[in-house]
Amino acid sequence: MSDLLWQKPGVTVDADIQAFLAGDDVVLDRDFFLHDIRASRAHAEGLERIGILSADELAGIGRELERLADDFRSGSFILDGRYEDGHSAIEARLTERLGDAGRRIHTGRSRNDQVLVATRLWLKEKLARTRALCLEIAGIALERARAEADVPLPGYTHLQRAVVSSLGMWWAAWAEAFIDNARRADDTLAWVDANPLGSAAGYGVNLPLEREHTTAALGFGRMQVAATYAQLSRGKFEMAAIEALSSAMLDLRRLAWDLSLFTSGEYGFVRLPAQYTTGSSIMPNKRNPDVIELMRASYASVAAARCEIEQLLSLPSGYHRDLQVSKGALFHGFGKGLQALSLLPDLLRNLDWDVDRMRAALEPSMYATDLAVDMARDGLPFREAYRQAADPARWAEGDPAASLAARVSPGASGAPGLDLLARRLAAFGISAA
Repeated sequence: MSDLLWQKPGVTVDADIQAFLAGDDVVLDRDFFLHDIRASRAHAEGLERIGILSADELAGIGRELERLADDFRSGSFILDGRYEDGHSAIEARLTERLGDAGRRIHTGRSRNDQVLVATRLWLKEKLARTRALCLEIAGIALERARAEADVPLPGYTHLQRAVVSSLGMWWAAWAEAFIDNARRADDTLAWVDANPLGSAAGYGVNLPLEREHTTAALGFGRMQVAATYAQLSRGKFEMAAIEALSSAMLDLRRLAWDLSLFTSGEYGFVRLPAQYTTGSSIMPNKRNPDVIELMRASYASVAAARCEIEQLLSLPSGYHRDLQVSKGALFHGFGKGLQALSLLPDLLRNLDWDVDRMRAALEPSMYATDLAVDMARDGLPFREAYRQAADPARWAEGDPAASLAARVSPGASGAPGLDLLARRLAAFGISAA
């Protein structure tokens, strides 16, 4: 490892202790590295504006930062155990190439606000990805809701056959769910869109840092004003971002449960694309829905990440090294969550329903609710209508198409409100055919 930024003359660094302190930080920082480079460029611009760097020094720093970014992308520079973290690597590279100009880059800056701003930029990127995936999923679901609006599907409560439903209603539920998930990701993105750079270690510095400039240069919506709050927000903003992702993951988990049931031999309602299934290692007859089962499991990683970060935040104000541990949780939660979510659009596009099996699963009892409501509409008190409709002797084979068309309460099969959902999607700039 190179010399530590904070190492003092005459102090020996114990290798085992340093390994514990650094943990896997330098590996985790690979995800942050390009964001850290970008923030370093903005900070350097601010230093030039207040006279700490000359125009030539700024030009050199900008050039070397761009080269470092290119080398990192190409793999010719590897962030590894030579460095304590990504921040140290950037400063070491600039110092090696530029001498004193590189040594000036840390003026007015702490590793605390460095990691804050890099994390904030990373969170914005991940929330934008979450929103985009949710909107794509919602668009697919809405398109299929329109195309398959009148296809009968048994509706279940308590895993028991309950009423006649439809593919239109099933798809519309996921369309609206993921529109809401996109809205939550968007709202959270707007909330975390605050620039902490320039807050230093949480108490500011005796320099007139150009914080408004770095806010604009980095594309933040606003500046995080109080230097002390910048530190308090670490963990809090990460939790909010994970909660936005977990909202989508909860719906993914329930959707995956539906498909797990519907693909079983006992239901047989849907066939998965072949690439979403795997074979058994011992049973030649098996095709297993492993992908949707792992989609279902992925929520656990997101929930665990939130829990881990929350448990770190039992802290007083100011910076504490405990917060370093939040990186791993954040990367793992978003990594597993977005990986699972990104597989969902193509799965939904290619689901193949067995209409005959779904229709065969409809039975006379599933029209009992329609019967009770019809009698109540004709004037019989509902509780008496309910009692009479509960008699199996009153049950008979029904017409699923008529049942679905008669369900005219808003949001039901006869009045699904798909145009309203399309308008909500259009508010995001997404056109639903």
